[in-house]
Amino acid sequence: MSEFDHDVLGIGNAIVDILSRCDDAFLEAQNLPKGHMQLIDEAEVDRLYSVMGPATEISGGSAANTIAGLASFGAQSAFIGKVSNDQFGRIFSHDIRSIGVTFENEPAANSKPTARCLVLVTPDGERTMNTYLGSSVELGEDELKPDLVQKSRILYLEGYLYDPPEAQRAFHRAAELAKEAGARVALSLSDSFCVERHRGAFLSFIRSQVDVLFANEDEIKSLFQTDSFEEATRMATESCDLAALTLGPAGCVVATPGTRAEVAAEPVERVVDTTGAGDLYAAGFLFGLSRNCDLETCARLGGLAAAEIISHIGARPETSLEKLARARNYIS
Repeated sequence: MSEFDHDVLGIGNAIVDILSRCDDAFLEAQNLPKGHMQLIDEAEVDRLYSVMGPATEISGGSAANTIAGLASFGAQSAFIGKVSNDQFGRIFSHDIRSIGVTFENEPAANSKPTARCLVLVTPDGERTMNTYLGSSVELGEDELKPDLVQKSRILYLEGYLYDPPEAQRAFHRAAELAKEAGARVALSLSDSFCVERHRGAFLSFIRSQVDVLFANEDEIKSLFQTDSFEEATRMATESCDLAALTLGPAGCVVATPGTRAEVAAEPVERVVDTTGAGDLYAAGFLFGLSRNCDLETCARLGGLAAAEIISHIGARPETSLEKLARARNYIS
């Protein structure tokens, strides 16, 4: 088994989020499905950006947000993703390195523009995401850092990454490298639309490679094509060692083949923006796993991180998650 230099390595789409507030009428006028993520092309991202209101630019990407959360907990974390040698690529690279995350991928020349996600936030805090994948679709095995993969205790993969064929190959190769090193492999299903696109491939991958599965209620029910959350939970525990399933304000269920725990959500005074709630839940949970915490503590750490992130705009922590966790005596 390897000596691990990093607690968690995330691999995913390197994206700069562009956040703007809007009302439901704007979503309807633009024919945007509220609360979901859709992929758009370069022309559409430019068109939609031109009709949006004032916006804020924040580095994002699902797995990158999780890794940023882990860094806030004090974990040794790393990220692999592809950016271009343009303004947004430089912003992303600077931002993730500035919080202490290992990011060895240099901006690529002669590639598509760096990925962007237009995040429209309605007054109820729900986010609707419109993603132009740009250069992130070109992430392939060449961008993998095999030594980095094999020196990380947990490999964390985002389901969104599975869309482009080149990234699919990188996805599978990274899991093989992690398994060879004795590391755990964790997967986030990312979005129910993503599950619908890749259900068969996801099921095969989960059953053969995944140790820890993250999903919300809609995603896990979509994966197993059932209307019953209980049935989906049972099927998840037959497919992998550990499933961490989030239920929004109702908290989460953490299940293994032999155990099940329900953990309440962390209290939040006011929900401002739900962007990144699932990403940060995964950050807290994975931090707990990397510290050998019991599963209920892992879930509480996840809930704590999710509560912090939905209390403000943006999907990166504004308050030290390590300090919050210590204040709640979740870690010593």
